[in-house]
Amino acid sequence: MSPHTVTNYQRDLKRLLLHCQQQKLLDWKLIKTSHIRKFIAQCHRQGLAGRTIQRLLSAIRSFYRYLIREGLVENNPAQAVQAPKSEKRLPSTLDVDQMSGLLDGTRQDTLVACRDRAIMELFYSSGLRLAELANLNLRDVDFGDHLVYVTGKGNKNRVIPVGNKAIQALQNWLKKRDELDFFEQTALFITQQGRRLGVRSIQKRLNFWGKKQGISDNVHPHRLRHAFASHMLEASGDLRAVQELLGHADISTTQIYTHVDFQHLAKVYDAAHPRARKK
Repeated sequence: MSPHTVTNYQRDLKRLLLHCQQQKLLDWKLIKTSHIRKFIAQCHRQGLAGRTIQRLLSAIRSFYRYLIREGLVENNPAQAVQAPKSEKRLPSTLDVDQMSGLLDGTRQDTLVACRDRAIMELFYSSGLRLAELANLNLRDVDFGDHLVYVTGKGNKNRVIPVGNKAIQALQNWLKKRDELDFFEQTALFITQQGRRLGVRSIQKRLNFWGKKQGISDNVHPHRLRHAFASHMLEASGDLRAVQELLGHADISTTQIYTHVDFQHLAKVYDAAHPRARKK
């Protein structure tokens, strides 16, 4: 698991532990399904989101599978407990004109601006996750074949095409990067001090450019990933291909990420349905 996942699971299990201590449940064997249901209901009343509770239950189930393997308990009390249904909200995205304005409006006259433009172009070109982009090394980009080699969730590798605009922006950045004289640093994106650019810094830089371009909502890496998915799906209609590009294990996840506006759906319907065509 990624360090981020491990931290979340630790936090979830500490929350369960505190609840058990408050209920005087001092042994894992004492916890029944009714206790887990009560705990989940309490979390729901406290305002925890459905997705957070789903992850919480996943952490508890995984922990009890471990306890069963170790012979410390016999049953998994969380196995039959379901999380409350959460509202399926579409992630906010940027339309094609907004994306073009953001990217074309980011001038490449300074080293930092050149780097930031390359970062945003790559996000939009290949739909990378924030951690995937931050972990890229120089050798992960194939400029000849226009490909990027990514290690995603669960250490799964995938190869993604990179568009011409992103390749050009990356080449411009590498020229500027060479001027820093940090040739021993393997990271693709670095600070002016030669350190790998961290995820928090990338988030801040995207937010800076979004505000500079007058985009009202916060511009963050996931919005660019979602814009990539939305625009690819709208143009191609190929959900399975978009799933592969995003690195989703389950196609239902892709359906949540992608967003096709009603106008586009209406056009597809009018063009495709035999009883919709007007004479």
